[in-house]
Amino acid sequence: MVAEEVERPRLRPLGETTYQKWVQQENVPLHSGSHVPDLHVAAVAHWSRFGQKGAVINLADQEQDDGWLIEIAPGGQTEPMRHLCEATVFIVEGRGATSIWQAGRSKKQTVEWQTGSLFSPPLNCYYQHFNLDGQRPVRLFQATTAPLVMNMFRSPRFLFDCPSDFTERYDGSEDFFTNPGREVGERWWQTNLVPDTRTFRLDPDERGNGSCNMRFLMSSNAMRAHVSEFPTGTYKKAHRHGPGAELIILNGVGYSLLWSPGEENNRVKVDWQEGSVFSPRGGEYHQHFNTGPTPARYLAYTFGDLVIQNTRATNGSDVSEKEGGWQIEYRDEDPEVYALFERECANHGAPVIQPKVTGLR
Repeated sequence: MVAEEVERPRLRPLGETTYQKWVQQENVPLHSGSHVPDLHVAAVAHWSRFGQKGAVINLADQEQDDGWLIEIAPGGQTEPMRHLCEATVFIVEGRGATSIWQAGRSKKQTVEWQTGSLFSPPLNCYYQHFNLDGQRPVRLFQATTAPLVMNMFRSPRFLFDCPSDFTERYDGSEDFFTNPGREVGERWWQTNLVPDTRTFRLDPDERGNGSCNMRFLMSSNAMRAHVSEFPTGTYKKAHRHGPGAELIILNGVGYSLLWSPGEENNRVKVDWQEGSVFSPRGGEYHQHFNTGPTPARYLAYTFGDLVIQNTRATNGSDVSEKEGGWQIEYRDEDPEVYALFERECANHGAPVIQPKVTGLR
């Protein structure tokens, strides 16, 4: 049984935590639930902190990370900003530049960006975004660790007014944002700027038929980002992990299934397209399906080594459940998963490339 995405009840009351109180005081739209259908048109309102329009996106009923959706008017700019939480910026649409500098230093570095770019202002540096297009607005999405930091110190003021410079993480080197980076491990790329996530080279992985992936280490962050792609007519293996994963669709059409352990008959179906963002709850199974005519690619923010929940099972979401992990192999999945996929591909006119594995459940 599959249900369309609906607003599910929160796991705790609103207004209790420091982060929740801060969001209310910012007086901008709050997008919650499991997903936002389209970042291009999601509701925003004037955000005095940035001097532009914006909204807070806090999905999957968790307070480890969130997203700040910012819209910059044609030819406009944000107010200078610094904060004691990590932020990784994805450009939803538009072109512009960001100036970055440390307190007490007149030297600034400039990062130029376009639709699809990804970069991260180093921790607690000042930064200011500029829209270089005088005709159209810019929209960008900043994944941040603000909820975790605010609730830890119980002081939003400390998060935005801390005077410390983290020179261990940013020394102002000339090529900090211009160095194209390098591969530092299997599917790991160290860089501080990805010019276009939609075209960046990916390497094969094992989560799906023909799928590929690349993980990014940016600005010495504990928060991680990776890009994954999988072919039309295929889907990825179901898996689960801790909270805080946010996925932005870069291209393609499809859907994802979400369900809690033991609730296979109550799966939630989330349809997505370019510009959608969604997030599974902590410990919730999620599985991604490409029913469109082209490969589907997404950007995912995760916590990396910022929160280590089990030091003896760091790769649990890549290991079969029959081997003690948190991944469901194709041979072990509910046959209804494949049946639904066949129906959805037929509805979208996409060929079914995914092999059918039968009789092994």
